[in-house]
Amino acid sequence: MSKLRIGSLELKNNCILAPMAGVTDLPFRILCSEMGAGMVCMEMVSAKAISYNNKNTVDLLKVEESERPASLQLFGSEPELIGEVVKKIDHRNYDVLDFNMGCPVPKVVNNGEGSALMKNPDLAFRIMEQLVKNSTKPVTVKFRKGFDSEHINAVEIAKAAEAAGVDAVAVHGRTRAQYYSGEADWDIIRQVKEAVSIPVIGNGDVTSPEKAKALIDRTGCDGIMIGRGAEGNPWIFRQVVSYLETGEILDPPSPAEKKALAIRHAELMLKYKGEHIAIQEMRKHLAWYTAGMPNSSRFRGRINTMNTMDELLSGVNEIFNC
Repeated sequence: MSKLRIGSLELKNNCILAPMAGVTDLPFRILCSEMGAGMVCMEMVSAKAISYNNKNTVDLLKVEESERPASLQLFGSEPELIGEVVKKIDHRNYDVLDFNMGCPVPKVVNNGEGSALMKNPDLAFRIMEQLVKNSTKPVTVKFRKGFDSEHINAVEIAKAAEAAGVDAVAVHGRTRAQYYSGEADWDIIRQVKEAVSIPVIGNGDVTSPEKAKALIDRTGCDGIMIGRGAEGNPWIFRQVVSYLETGEILDPPSPAEKKALAIRHAELMLKYKGEHIAIQEMRKHLAWYTAGMPNSSRFRGRINTMNTMDELLSGVNEIFNC
């Protein structure tokens, strides 16, 4: 299994946790790092909000040593403002600066941000120039196949990123119009890989070790980015790394392992967010951890009535019955 170098940074492996709003917070990133992810990516952060010193946004920038290397992802649409924000946060202890040109959410796209930037390659290029100019850390950019089926321009954006001095790109094989539906087009990832000399990280539909290897084999990509495949399944990094290094398929986690990780996740949430927010935000994670288990639908109903950590732990002990 080859290591992945992004600029001056060499990762221990090429399996990366994708940035996901509302999912890849500090506790989840720590778990995925412990499970073998070569790098973890933070939730996307608004450059404009950073410039306004928004407290909630500043909290999102926190990185623990135990999760590193970590990538900080910005989004925005104003090149000069983004350049100033990069200078403002450059002292922080993240390892890679990433820029979002893939988010499909309407409130982001309607502001001309996220995947909307793929419709404006000139503006995208000016932003990427500002990122590279003002960051002392490696710069990456994440984008999609295109905005819609009539505008497939991932190769053009990748070439612009390379010309701007970006160190690596991540390509999600769906258009903005697809959101997360349908099948990811891995062929576009191959086309990007063939068009540029910087590392290319493939993203989309990696939900197992076998699919991770198939993505590499089919596209020649340098790295694998795993998003929804890690929800309720941080073990996927351990499994993928083992398969790529040795060809061995590890056994799935036992109920006792799942229970232990769910509890550790809840404890990390409690440590960093306090009981009230921890309970609310653990609800979706517990639903993912227990999906497909006996009585999981009844447990999901119970999750929404939990208000204390004691209630949560009691429910976890009951569902896992171990």
